[in-house]
Amino acid sequence: MSDTGIMGTIQLAATLVFALPVGLLGLQFLLDGRLLSGTGFVVVAVLMVALEEYLTTPKDVPGAVARKAVGTVAKTPDDEE
Repeated sequence: MSDTGIMGTIQLAATLVFALPVGLLGLQFLLDGRLLSGTGFVVVAVLMVALEEYLTTPKDVPGAVARKAVGTVAKTPDDEE
């Protein structure tokens, strides 16, 4: 998950609110025999969730930079020996 904790869970839930109907529409199209449309909708639904989880957005950059900076600046007592 890109953002742990309650905010990450809320973001995933919000994404699923939009992705699940698209995926269900694709499944219905597949069951009706419309393979191209059905496959397209299922792929779009999967991409919606995958991009939300794994794509780095501009609001994620400051947190990533801060985590990297803390790791290089703050040393544990074991590192100083």
